[in-house]
Amino acid sequence: MSGRFSRTIYVGNLPSDIREWEVEDLFYKYGRILDIELKIPPRPPCYCFVEFENARDAEDAIRGRDGYNFDGCHLRVELAHGGRGQSLTDRRSGYGGGGNGGGRYGISHHSEYRVIVRGLPPSASWQDLKDHMRKAGDVCFAEVSRDNDGTFGIVDYTNYDDMKYAIRKLDDTEFRNPWARAYIRVKKYEATSSRSRSRSRSVGRKGRYNHWFLYN
Repeated sequence: MSGRFSRTIYVGNLPSDIREWEVEDLFYKYGRILDIELKIPPRPPCYCFVEFENARDAEDAIRGRDGYNFDGCHLRVELAHGGRGQSLTDRRSGYGGGGNGGGRYGISHHSEYRVIVRGLPPSASWQDLKDHMRKAGDVCFAEVSRDNDGTFGIVDYTNYDDMKYAIRKLDDTEFRNPWARAYIRVKKYEATSSRSRSRSRSVGRKGRYNHWFLYN
């Protein structure tokens, strides 16, 4: 595998309300992403580091996104030259850890078999969501976020059948954690299901948010 810095890019001039899942949607098509480290300083603009599995993918991302107009911000994308913390692949140790707004655990394992969960209580965490949704099948990604409609979750399953079963089995069921309970709605994720309802971006987004990945 190529050296870490040769496969890590710096992305600057991000909008102040950027979310990690939006960064991932900007770059996922260029190759497998190992880590996204989002930095939100007291004063804008925000910036982040994106680590790819392959250095060539990082080069493609630079060519494709440098100068890209994202929500009125012209992105600055270049190869990173230090300045990061420890790599995800260097620090992973099971499900522990955490950071501002949640964090990744294990190797990124998104899938196309995604549902959106509405009606979660504000106290819901990605752990609570994962535990509830795994009743329907094999969950490989879970995260919780908030928008104008309240707290919601994004859940990826490893296969189509589990996703469809989750929609049938868990829609309009009672979600519980130690602090609250609520009836939730589970639907297949569509690009307009989450944040795009409240604000349109200039790029398509699949959604990613306080989250969990399957650790292999």
